[in-house]
Amino acid sequence: LPALRWQLNFIDLRMTSSVTKVHNVVFVLGPPGCGKGTQCARIQKDLGFIHLSAGDLLRAERQREGSQYGALIEEHIKNGTIVPVEITCKLLENAMNASPSAKGFLIDGFPRNQDNLDGWVREMGTKAKVHFVLYLSCPEDVSTSRCLHRGQGRTDDNEESLRKRIQTYHNQTLPIIQHYEALNLVREVPSIETPDKASCRSFFS
Repeated sequence: LPALRWQLNFIDLRMTSSVTKVHNVVFVLGPPGCGKGTQCARIQKDLGFIHLSAGDLLRAERQREGSQYGALIEEHIKNGTIVPVEITCKLLENAMNASPSAKGFLIDGFPRNQDNLDGWVREMGTKAKVHFVLYLSCPEDVSTSRCLHRGQGRTDDNEESLRKRIQTYHNQTLPIIQHYEALNLVREVPSIETPDKASCRSFFS
């Protein structure tokens, strides 16, 4: 009977997944300059997950001709504040729906605050499953130095914007990491140096 019950549950799961595609998601969080993009690129190459940077999606949307969100995104990025969650969730959903056969998605730089988390649950709670949070921890002096010297030409990589971003991270993003830590869903990788890809690989096995 237990075996039969398991088989029936498995059949129900397959039927449900065939009707509604639920995306597999790993949130990648950490302070500015901790190496989220670098680490995600390695995992994407080696393990087949698709890297979605919330920041990159927002910057691309800001530059897209005719975007209804462009001016608003520009204002938030320059001020070091957080873009409304409805915009970010919509861009993430569109990107995931564009790759329906993907093994999973690494979402970099989101959720950044309680509003982001509430919005994710509200907008994406039935559309995506968060398997864990990959937390790239990094001392503030190291992350600051990396941002100021990485030479990517980002308008928010100046000292004034960077101070605001780091303060926002401490005040708003760290509590989100702590929330997931209480659920035993945080996998921490110290990134004072570039994390070895093997240290992250074990979390995906």
